[in-house]
Amino acid sequence: MLLLIMVKIILLTKKTISPMQAVNECCEKVKKDYLKFLNKEKIYKKKMSSNIKNLKKIYIPIAFWINNKFKKKKNTLLIGLSAGQGAGKTTVANILSIILKIFFKRNVCVISIDDFYKTSKERNRMAKKKHLLFKTRGVPGTHDISLMQNFFTAIKKKNFKKIKLPRFNKSLDDRFKVSHWYKINKKPEIVLVEGWCVGAKAQKNHSLKKPVNALERDEDKNLVWRTFVNEKLKKEYKKVFSMIDYYIFMKVPNFKMVFKWRLLQENKLIKKIHIKNKIMSYNNVKRFIMFYQRITLQMIKDLSKSASIVMLLEKNHEIKKIIFRF
Repeated sequence: MLLLIMVKIILLTKKTISPMQAVNECCEKVKKDYLKFLNKEKIYKKKMSSNIKNLKKIYIPIAFWINNKFKKKKNTLLIGLSAGQGAGKTTVANILSIILKIFFKRNVCVISIDDFYKTSKERNRMAKKKHLLFKTRGVPGTHDISLMQNFFTAIKKKNFKKIKLPRFNKSLDDRFKVSHWYKINKKPEIVLVEGWCVGAKAQKNHSLKKPVNALERDEDKNLVWRTFVNEKLKKEYKKVFSMIDYYIFMKVPNFKMVFKWRLLQENKLIKKIHIKNKIMSYNNVKRFIMFYQRITLQMIKDLSKSASIVMLLEKNHEIKKIIFRF
């Protein structure tokens, strides 16, 4: 299967070398930085041979595909990378960035929709005006979507000007100060936009009536919260997501795994920042993912069919299969 995929990709690249030669050449150039990244993040506890196999079988073919799309467009390429909570989208985005930067010499920018969350103060204001559930970050409506739209517009202009992008501190549940924002000094060639709801589509109004969990049943009895979220997807978010050129979707096995993986993510955060009281407990996580459940389930239905690349995940977090839609 890998050989067939790479044959198609190499034909599009118009290279004279064989598909496996291209993979091996790329692997040799990026594996040092790739393995260094895995070690730094403490992501995989596997044999090196297994990690190299994933590099060749999964990440290099996707990177070739992305580079081909960029060369065809000849302008900043926006790639959306979406998946459920804790599925590993940030990891995948960073690995693809390493390959695109080192092997293809591309100027790559990786951003997360999480960094565009509204401030704690803004969400508290929404909670008072619209619904108490908006105090919790996550769903459409809790992002500064106009800021994201402005960024997408700015990077596509010929006359690019230096810009700053927000950074969100999850341990404090608020934005970093402007002095700690990301600085983009040069027009990026490829932008990887990762996030749990990137590419999400609105549901039919009648689909909102039946609650999908206890949170909706007990705390959104009048459908105010989920109706408002759905309206945001119909309008502002639809407009911004349409600016993304292609989508990569990491399909989780089921929603139970989202809870398990999100819990693992919190435990990892504890080790990273060493502040236990700022991290969510088991029950906190259980409640937290209920905010994401409806849209996550709908995305599994929608993006499994519409995404340009679908990565099928197994329960052990391994990528079982990749589906390319050239």
